[in-house]
Amino acid sequence: MLAYLIRRLFAAAVMLVVIVMVVFCIFFLVPKWAGVDIATSFVGKQADPAAVEAVRQKLGLGDPIYAQVWEFFKGIFVGRTYSGGGDVTQCSAPCFGYSFRSEQAVWPVLTDRFPVTLGLALGAAVLWLILGVAAGVLSALKRGSFWDRGAMVVALAGVSLPIYFTGMLSLAIFVFGLKLFDGQYVPLEESFTGWFGGMILPWITLAFLYAAMYARITRATMLEILGEDYIRTARAKGLKEQTVIGKHAMRSTMTPILTMLGMDLGALIGGAILTETTFSLPGLGQAVLNGIKTQDLPIILGVTLITSVAVLVANLVVDVLYAVIDPRVRLS
Repeated sequence: MLAYLIRRLFAAAVMLVVIVMVVFCIFFLVPKWAGVDIATSFVGKQADPAAVEAVRQKLGLGDPIYAQVWEFFKGIFVGRTYSGGGDVTQCSAPCFGYSFRSEQAVWPVLTDRFPVTLGLALGAAVLWLILGVAAGVLSALKRGSFWDRGAMVVALAGVSLPIYFTGMLSLAIFVFGLKLFDGQYVPLEESFTGWFGGMILPWITLAFLYAAMYARITRATMLEILGEDYIRTARAKGLKEQTVIGKHAMRSTMTPILTMLGMDLGALIGGAILTETTFSLPGLGQAVLNGIKTQDLPIILGVTLITSVAVLVANLVVDVLYAVIDPRVRLS
């Protein structure tokens, strides 16, 4: 098990380096090949030539590409000093960039908004795992029944309906119609009950989409597994049905579910743009949307890095859980 963990950690470290290099190329190298003035993109088209030239010097855009990559990568771990145009700007570690439009480092913006997105993603994940997996398992066990058909119709609706539609519909019904919620986000440090009440609708709306997908995948996987020889053997040995389902069938069913969870949860930690915008949640998704509107590239770059790292970490955790569920994984 220890050797398996070391291999996975080493692979994750290598992948982290690759991610940083790829993100750098997307934001700095590709626009240069396309003939875009990167310095202008960082300060805005309305900036005077002196400000654009100062940013060009601060970012080191005239240096060789390998030197730019090194400074960018080094800044994440030890910080970075932007000097040029007669002034010096300090960006403390971890430096995920500096917004010359708002005159602030990106990292404090990310850390201020990250708890909102994390709470949204984790709360919704708990709901969609419980509801989606339970609905999928029951549908597989009661194949062809009224429950099966009804659950799959609801799942199909959940997959088909855009999340902004279900979000606006829930606001219209539960906030403006029934007035069960006030629809306002309250920071957790101010009031737990206010925070919890403000997150219920976003959790349900986001979980509705993912629970539908998880229900369909769980049902299909469970139906396939119930037809395997080892399941028939377990039943022939006289094991109780709950033991056959809970100990044998569910263990195999969890593998594709964990794969999906790692990708979905990692991506959501990078910001659920539509959900956060619909419910006015000040998370990473809203930050990157504002960055797109104002063309604030450092904010977009920082959120992109956070999303990539979150997906990497989530998949690393999933790999470890694979080894716990199926010992054959760590021996391969």
